[in-house]
Amino acid sequence: MTNIPSRSDMDNDKRIWQPGRHLLPAVILSLCAITSCVQKGADANVGEEAQTADPLYALQDSALARAPECSDTISIRYARGLKVDYMQLGAFEVLGFEDEIVGINTLRNLFSPRMRQQIEDGSTVRIGREGNFDLETVIACQPDYIFVSASKHGGFEALKDSGIPLIPHHGYKETDPLGQAEWIKLVGLLTGETRRANAVFEEIERQYLALAAKVRKAIDGKDPSGRPTVISGRQMRDGWYVAGGRSYMARLFADAGADYVMKDNEESGGVTLDFETVYSKGIHADFWQIDGSYDGEFTLAALAEEDERYATMKAFKTGRVIFCNLAHTPYRELAGVQPQLLLADFVKAFHPQLLPDYTPQYYMPLRK
Repeated sequence: MTNIPSRSDMDNDKRIWQPGRHLLPAVILSLCAITSCVQKGADANVGEEAQTADPLYALQDSALARAPECSDTISIRYARGLKVDYMQLGAFEVLGFEDEIVGINTLRNLFSPRMRQQIEDGSTVRIGREGNFDLETVIACQPDYIFVSASKHGGFEALKDSGIPLIPHHGYKETDPLGQAEWIKLVGLLTGETRRANAVFEEIERQYLALAAKVRKAIDGKDPSGRPTVISGRQMRDGWYVAGGRSYMARLFADAGADYVMKDNEESGGVTLDFETVYSKGIHADFWQIDGSYDGEFTLAALAEEDERYATMKAFKTGRVIFCNLAHTPYRELAGVQPQLLLADFVKAFHPQLLPDYTPQYYMPLRK
């Protein structure tokens, strides 16, 4: 359960007044803990320009245009780690755009042009890394809230001593792709933009469920043994890091119409297994999903250099290794609130005839 502090609990009102605007909450983000909003639909054909969330709010036919029709009440349907208590809703004000982010912990994996511009012009500052925060800078930002992630290195005791409310963001722990995206409602709640949050999420939900239904219709009645099989991950330091059978990624594979070879695994997150265990299950898989940060273009040849046994796998031989380069895509920044695009990427790989005009956003086939 996430406890959201009321302004009545604060000793000082840290809201910032800007002429011509409402009273706005200033927020500090841990980049790995909170993500931006959705960009484009699953059936869009996107070019080479950098992905951002901005186009969603610029288009008149976007989800935002329907915001007045949406409820101003937050209702959680998919997320399991998020609960909203309305004894405190009235304390929050409106407008949750990037310009309300006054501090951030790192520039790593940051692709948003707006955020980079704000850092360059000083309207958003770097507050240091987990375990070594610059407390003076944090206090000088006058934030209303600080988002933190329990998965990072910690060092939050000093921040607690500052008296600024820390709000844990555990969306990454959700095993339902729509559950991860539903955490956008927390941001809507904190900024008073509940209608906007509901409108954006409903559009994400609509696109995801429509595509998943399209896949089910295409494979309904067919022999499950005829579905494409997929393996995930690769050898790391201590073993083969693979998505658990009850994980977010496993759910995406299933909704995309693939049979995950590790589906019997009971883990809800990533798990490290010995190489032989995964290799024996994945050697005959039709597809192989991997990700990682790589300067330049990562190729099948580069993958084979990591371990010569990779070249013996069916997916490698047939060129069906799909790779997300974290150094070149805003995966960590946006993918959590773009599950419909992740789903579309996998559908494009597993069942290309269902999305003939779609250009993958995150996962691309590796070249030789």
